[in-house]
Amino acid sequence: MSPSRRVTLAFTGASGAPYGLRLLQCLLAADCEVFVILSKAARVVIGMETDLSLPAGTGKAEQALRAHSGTDKGRLVVCGLEQWTAPVASGSGAPASMVICPCSTGTLSAIACGASDNLIERAADVALKERRQLILVPRESPFSAIHLENMLKLARLGVTILPAAPGFYHRPESVEDLVDFVVARILDQLGIEQALVKRWGEGE
Repeated sequence: MSPSRRVTLAFTGASGAPYGLRLLQCLLAADCEVFVILSKAARVVIGMETDLSLPAGTGKAEQALRAHSGTDKGRLVVCGLEQWTAPVASGSGAPASMVICPCSTGTLSAIACGASDNLIERAADVALKERRQLILVPRESPFSAIHLENMLKLARLGVTILPAAPGFYHRPESVEDLVDFVVARILDQLGIEQALVKRWGEGE
């Protein structure tokens, strides 16, 4: 079966690698084609926050991410941070949706000012100029006025700002439950069916 949807998923150096990895697993399980971009800092944070160690090179990173996701569904393509020929670098080839999870405030700032110094920033710039879906999942605390001004600027351009701030009404019993809460909200924004967390009022 061919992938039913194409999504760009970028990992940056903010804390919150488990959110992005769980989202990747869910996207692949939903038979999506996922273009993954990893910043240098993201590779370090993934190694610090999880048991996953990503090898250098896109091919080996694809294999490691696929094995960690535990599914043979969907299609996974890891793009180099300076791979300017990747589909995500052009409006004629980029997917209709992009998620940066987790999104560092540095990346958020670069996107807000139109920088395109690496493939993550360029892919986000493409999403903005083509008026496509762009979801940023910042994980920082507290937010400075600069952070908030950048978020407001991007929100006014149609970007979805979805902080990694899990709720508790679903009575979480584990860290995984908290991760799933945020990932479920991202999947909802993407229009992808999810059964990770019951919706408000379900089961009453």
